[in-house]
Amino acid sequence: MISNRELFLNNTAQTSSSPRLFEIAKAEGVYLYGPHGERYLDLVSGFNVSNIGHRHPKVLAAIQQQLEKYLHVTVYGEFIQAPQVQFATELLSILPSSFGSVYFTNSGAEAVEGSMKIAKKYTGRRQIIAAEKAYHGSTQGALSLIGNPAYQEAYAPLLPEIEFIQFNNVRSLDSITNQTAAVIVEAIQGEAGVRVPSTTFMQDLRRKCDETGAILIFDEIQTGFGRTGKMFAFEHFGIVPDVLMLAKGIGGGMPLGAFVARKEIMDVIKDNPMLGHITTFGGHPVSCAAALTSLQVIQNENLLATVDTKAALFRKELNHPKIKEIRGMGLMMCLQLETFEQVYQVSTFCAAHGLMVDWYLHCETALRIAPPLTISEAEIKHACEIIRRGIEKFV
Repeated sequence: MISNRELFLNNTAQTSSSPRLFEIAKAEGVYLYGPHGERYLDLVSGFNVSNIGHRHPKVLAAIQQQLEKYLHVTVYGEFIQAPQVQFATELLSILPSSFGSVYFTNSGAEAVEGSMKIAKKYTGRRQIIAAEKAYHGSTQGALSLIGNPAYQEAYAPLLPEIEFIQFNNVRSLDSITNQTAAVIVEAIQGEAGVRVPSTTFMQDLRRKCDETGAILIFDEIQTGFGRTGKMFAFEHFGIVPDVLMLAKGIGGGMPLGAFVARKEIMDVIKDNPMLGHITTFGGHPVSCAAALTSLQVIQNENLLATVDTKAALFRKELNHPKIKEIRGMGLMMCLQLETFEQVYQVSTFCAAHGLMVDWYLHCETALRIAPPLTISEAEIKHACEIIRRGIEKFV
């Protein structure tokens, strides 16, 4: 019989020549399980998706309840569907009052595409500014913002009139002018290796956008829904963006994205032309039902209150002379090593000992640490003990 591994390699598109090839048969809580009894403590969370753990029972119940009512019924924005309405209402209730409208998508990259469109139309401008070493997705528009030519050149030409600033460099903000439609930045740069900006940079960025009339768009696709210890990372910096892009942790493990904006900005898609931005499956009712319940789990189980304590424990347990630096905020952190070979060897060692870690697109010399927010202190200590053993052996 042909194995799933062979079928995977033969029949599914490969995004690299060296996939990790772990076969997963089940996931539960903070663990992934292989088909032959393997168990992995997951410090990746599906790349910041499973903030409340895998297959949370309340999310499963919400999915089952919606399955018994309806699945897809029509394109987005035409019929009144309770899961969409209820989740949009709950989401707006926890955001600053300046946000007035939610557009649901299938993914983060689609949220990026929609945000670029509304910013251009609202301002009547064309230039968009992003940050070097940013990551916003792989669709044509999102790739135009990626800030790393190595990932762009093979797919050129990309969108015109995209300029780049240095993340966390106040002087580079002079590039923002009254010709700029929008500035799109991650609240914390993820794939650059978890780069946390200063409050000064973020507040100066907000001020510069106000002075020039540019729309400030925050990408919280990786940081949202409690990952950093607050529901949204922009709360750490004392500012509010004009548009907020969400995905990953939004759906409780189901595919969902969103962009949220001031109502007058979002409303530009209604006319001239009408249906200026549409999607067939965006805001799928099952995904919205899961997302509403996932948000309620974060709130009702008081997960935000535990993030800083758990992050401090990681930092204490991983205080090791061979780790050059631990960067991050909350449970979004990375361990800086010297080389990719070290990162690969340590991550392979960890997997062989039942622990799943990974690395970063623009920073292959750092290990990714982003567990479910539900991880226990005992599980943190166990994970760190394995990482320390791997570092002692290979660094």
